[in-house]
Amino acid sequence: MAGAVSGCGLALGGTSRPGDAAPASSRVAPPLAQTTPLDDPRAWDGVAEAVIDAQVDPVSSDAVPRLPVTVTDAQGTEVTVTSADRILALDVYGTLARTVYDLGLGDRLVGRDVSTQFSPADQLPLVTQNGHDLAAEAILALDPTVILTDTSLGPWDVVLQLRDAGIPVVVLDSHRSLDDVAALTRSTAAALGVPEQGRELARRTQTRIDQAEQAIGRVAPASEADRLRTVFLYVRGDAGVYYLFGEESGADDLIDALGLYDVAEEIGWNGMKPVTDEAIVAAQPDLVVMMTKGLASAGGVEGLLERLPALANTPAGEHERFVTMADSQILGFGPDSAAVLNALAVAVYSPEALR
Repeated sequence: MAGAVSGCGLALGGTSRPGDAAPASSRVAPPLAQTTPLDDPRAWDGVAEAVIDAQVDPVSSDAVPRLPVTVTDAQGTEVTVTSADRILALDVYGTLARTVYDLGLGDRLVGRDVSTQFSPADQLPLVTQNGHDLAAEAILALDPTVILTDTSLGPWDVVLQLRDAGIPVVVLDSHRSLDDVAALTRSTAAALGVPEQGRELARRTQTRIDQAEQAIGRVAPASEADRLRTVFLYVRGDAGVYYLFGEESGADDLIDALGLYDVAEEIGWNGMKPVTDEAIVAAQPDLVVMMTKGLASAGGVEGLLERLPALANTPAGEHERFVTMADSQILGFGPDSAAVLNALAVAVYSPEALR
């Protein structure tokens, strides 16, 4: 991930200028409590990449599904699962597969989507094509006994085709936020016949999230006026895609948890919409949060500011102040949520710790 953003650096101190610093590193973020936060969260320039240790951490080494089990999925469909021997867990975030691993059933996964990139799942065969499109033939060739998915992947006709083939398909809630992590974990576990492990993983994840938020609360500015005005941009420069994520997108939840000022709420930006010059001018962000590959796809900071000239005339653009994180992690809201919060908080408040 270190090489994904070229020509971007990190400089500390109010007199630093964009481009003057040494390249930012991809060091895994240390615990926020072990860093020294800046006195002024605006006293740095450049790109800080938030990196986590994404190794799996199962709550059980001997989980045995109790099946058959019948569940009612997020669409109200009653699904009976009789075998969890060959699992496919597919969503645009990679969250479902990571949850299956942390439930202790990772050795039963037989394939993956393009967003499932943590080790050892990244060695599984892909069942998505052209980005996030489900490939029916690739899925059927793996002979899954159960498929967990949501509505973030398509085409929907493929899901119906899989059901017609007799495969139990459980459609889980596609909404992602910190408030939904525990519920998604329990729903995933229930569909696989390991409810006890689901409750344990949900408790562990929530405890870690609470601890991360407490640590952030100790360093984030108490006054709203002192908080960094922040926007979340979703960019795919090679496809000409430039979106600003607003309320109910998941990005708002992340910004709030980091003790930042969510500009999207102020300007009434809901959901995920194409960026406009008017929105950027109204937002005047101090900080831009992005996916690492998204920034790279626009040609780094220099390329992005050329493509979005209105952004260049904001505090974030003038100081090239960007925080990035791996595409498969930043909005996943799964078992890694606490680590994601910690790494982003270090990038925002103690960026020197990432050098």
